[in-house]
Parts: sequence; structure tokens; C-alpha cells
Amino acid sequence: MTDFKLEYPPGATPLNPNEVAGLKLSYISTQRELNAAEQDNILKGEKWAFSKKRKDFLSEKFMRELHKKMFGYVWRWAGTYRTSDKSIGTSWFQIPTEMNKLINDVRYWITYQTYPIDEIAARFHHRLVWIHPFPNGNGRWARAMADVLLVNLAEPRFTWGAKSETGTLGEHSQTRANYIRALRLADTKKYTELLEFVRS
Repeated sequence: MTDFKLEYPPGATPLNPNEVAGLKLSYISTQRELNAAEQDNILKGEKWAFSKKRKDFLSEKFMRELHKKMFGYVWRWAGTYRTSDKSIGTSWFQIPTEMNKLINDVRYWITYQTYPIDEIAARFHHRLVWIHPFPNGNGRWARAMADVLLVNLAEPRFTWGAKSETGTLGEHSQTRANYIRALRLADTKKYTELLEFVRS
């Protein structure tokens, strides 16, 4: 890998040197090339995820496989839980426990209609981001997972701020700032902004 400085949008989790060494594409020498490679990989992963109805989408196996499908062309660690702590996220050794707790919670919410479907999907997304199970790509993967849940419950995918026309989630933009603020409010059990954002 050619040495270049990785750039991260606000709220993104920096990779440590061992994780950076997991880059599989030797031709990449700029952030732009990395972004393009990841975006191409993500589109292929989402195509796989939404190609059919999924009975097993609320399982660790499916969720790890989706991350691998979205990032595995670019990163060796795709689909593998992180083994170091980050500035956000649960302690790395608690990830399997927290993932299983979340899976059980979401199954309960769906079965007993604890919340409206949009709120279940938004809470699911927030908890996935809060756990932060992978070295990188957690937000993009967690958004895909929320959409997988919606589609498999016969609901339309979230728009994730796309209607606001104030930039994309992958750049320094007002859209991303709104998203990060909504997630931080959700950390304090206030979900109103997140519920508004996901359909904006």
C-alpha cells in the first residue's frame, strides 16, 4: 500500500495501523481511490442484501456476512468483529454479548409491536452504531441493516436525509451533521430527531 493519509468525515472512527494494513488493493494511493473502491463494494453488498426476502436477517451470521459483502473486496477484516477499543462503541470483548442482546430485543419489538416499524428500524440502527462492532464501515453497514429490516417487514427503505439536498452522509455536510446530532440525542434516549432524519 502506498502511504497516504486517510481522511475521515465527522463522527467516523479512525483505523489503527493494523487495521489500515488490512487494505487488499495495492493500487490505492489516495482517499478518492479508496472512497470509490468502497462505494463500488457497498453497492455490490447492498445488491446481494436486497436480492430476496431474508428469513435470517436478525442473526449475527447474516449481519457479519453483509458487512463482508459490503467491504470484503477492499478490507481483509470485513465481517470480523474488531479486537481493539475505539473512541465510540462498546468494549471490543462485549460485542458478541451486545449483538445478541440487540437481536433478542428487536425480535421482541417486532413480535409484540412495541414501537411502530420505523421506530424499531431507527432504534435498531442506533444500537448497531452504538455497539460499533467492526473496525470501520459501521454507519454504512448499520444503515443497510435498518433498510434490510424495513424491506423484510414490507416497508419502504429510509431516505437517510437524501431529500434535504444539503450534502451526503459520506462528506463534511449539513446532512451528516444532522445525522450525527440525531444519533447523539438517541444516546440519551431522545429519538425524535433520528426518526425525522431517516425519512427526510
